[in-house]
Amino acid sequence: MLQLYHNDMSVCAAKVRVALAEKGLDWAGVHMNLRAGDALRPDYLALNPNGVVPTLVHDGGVVIESTVICEYLDDAFPDPGLRPATAFELARMRLWTKRLDDELHAAIGTLSMCIAFREQHLSKTPAELEAYLRAVPSAEARERRRMGIERGMDAPTFVPALDSWSRALQAIEDVLEGSAWLAGDTFSLADTGYMPYIVRLEHLGLDSLWRARRRVAAWRERLFARPSYRTAIEAWLNPSYLALFAARRDAVRSKLEWTQ
Repeated sequence: MLQLYHNDMSVCAAKVRVALAEKGLDWAGVHMNLRAGDALRPDYLALNPNGVVPTLVHDGGVVIESTVICEYLDDAFPDPGLRPATAFELARMRLWTKRLDDELHAAIGTLSMCIAFREQHLSKTPAELEAYLRAVPSAEARERRRMGIERGMDAPTFVPALDSWSRALQAIEDVLEGSAWLAGDTFSLADTGYMPYIVRLEHLGLDSLWRARRRVAAWRERLFARPSYRTAIEAWLNPSYLALFAARRDAVRSKLEWTQ
């Protein structure tokens, strides 16, 4: 039995849902309300001490970290495969997923907090905000969130996060000149990994980052045409979050005009 602890709008949880959908696997979900602190409860921390989603439980075995979970699913359920056949293309796939883990995930978290999610925290009392931040296990993530909440798009982390994604999308534009997908001509875990992040950038009003990049725009269309996009991402979109994102788009456009 596959059991997934996840959240509707979490990019990492969506990444795993996409992999599950691509493989046609049945799974039981435990939806976590992250704003209510579900991922920081002692019973969940016993499964995932990082206090984040997703967590996969398969026949009693616990697997954490979304990239690791996706590779685990491809090992445990190899048909259809989501990794390239050649060693070179497999290395390419892993470089893309490594970039996502090492740089771009933190960047999307910064952009999300600075643009939109801070609005969910501004009504908190100072004591409530401090209690929320103290519960974040990672000191680095805690300070990124603090700056995003306190200063929004004026936080010193905002423009570097924007630049990280701009550079990554240019690298994707370049690599797609010679192949249909990130790791080659085969759809792989690299593409499943980036799909939810492209969705988030669009929701945040940052689609201008790829609209001028013809190959990235075409790749995005191919991603969104896959059935896994509809079942693993679109079906889980939370209307209240979409409204929050939409309410911030004019401010985002103004900020982008100012920074360019």
